[in-house]
Amino acid sequence: MKNQTHKFAVAPMMDWTDRHCRVFHRMLSRRALLYSEMVVADAIIHGNREYLLGFHAREQPVALQIGGCDPKKLAQAARIGADYGYDEINLNVGCPSDRVQAGRFGASLMAEPEFVAACFGAMQKAVDIPVTIKCRVGIDEQKPSQVLPEFIKTVSAAGCRHFIIHARKAWLKGLSPKENRTIPPLEYNLVRAMKDEFPKLTLVLNGGLHTLEQAKDEMGALGGVMLGRAAYHNPWILSGVDEVFFEQPKNTITRDEIVQELIKYAKTTEDTDPTVKALTRHIMGLFHAKKGARLWRRSLSKADRSLSPSQCIAHAYEAMLRAKQNAA
Repeated sequence: MKNQTHKFAVAPMMDWTDRHCRVFHRMLSRRALLYSEMVVADAIIHGNREYLLGFHAREQPVALQIGGCDPKKLAQAARIGADYGYDEINLNVGCPSDRVQAGRFGASLMAEPEFVAACFGAMQKAVDIPVTIKCRVGIDEQKPSQVLPEFIKTVSAAGCRHFIIHARKAWLKGLSPKENRTIPPLEYNLVRAMKDEFPKLTLVLNGGLHTLEQAKDEMGALGGVMLGRAAYHNPWILSGVDEVFFEQPKNTITRDEIVQELIKYAKTTEDTDPTVKALTRHIMGLFHAKKGARLWRRSLSKADRSLSPSQCIAHAYEAMLRAKQNAA
């Protein structure tokens, strides 16, 4: 990926980081690396590719995350993703959901590092862009301090140079995906120790990061950080990414200007892409912790279904402004 340092990324999140969410996030940061939702290799090969993979050039740099366990299919899906113009292909070795486990992929692959290496090798051979791995520190009864270095050693021997590590173990039985994001203890020290053991690799820290300041502190000598739900629920923190992580001029855009950009984007998209209606859900956190935030969220969630997305956004914004004026 040209000139991409991977210092900051927004995590791939199912039902959240679709193309419309990414356009919104790109309004807030020019440099953050954005990810697609995880897309299963079979769906990419046999499904509606434009619906699953299509994105606007304004989203770049953007990476495609793929789930699967068949090296040939993963290679084919990676090739299709690269042809669509993605800057990076990522293999999911971290999702703990029952559905993913049933397909023998996601976090369950942490038990098969040699097989992951084979999958990676097939994918990287198929494309000219970077292929990366997103994993956990271990699963179930595994001891992370033993498993993680062995996993990285095995997969990096196949040529992988970039690992995004969710710093929690995943319990495949007994915990839900939501519980797997909060109950297993965070092991930041272990992830940071991997940099000493594998100094030539790019290692990115993920999991339990809530602010840019915390993320930068915990990053230490690692290659970068990845935020997920914190960035989704309070997207305004992304407006500080370019300054904090990339030493770029501070983003001076205001929330009010973002609203106008969102309305403009929705107007140019809603006649041709019905999925843009999801935009109103993705932007509910725009005014997080600000006066009028609750009315903004309520207006977006309870808007008249006959309204277009651009009208919903405009209506919610006007309602918030009127409430502020009446309270003044």
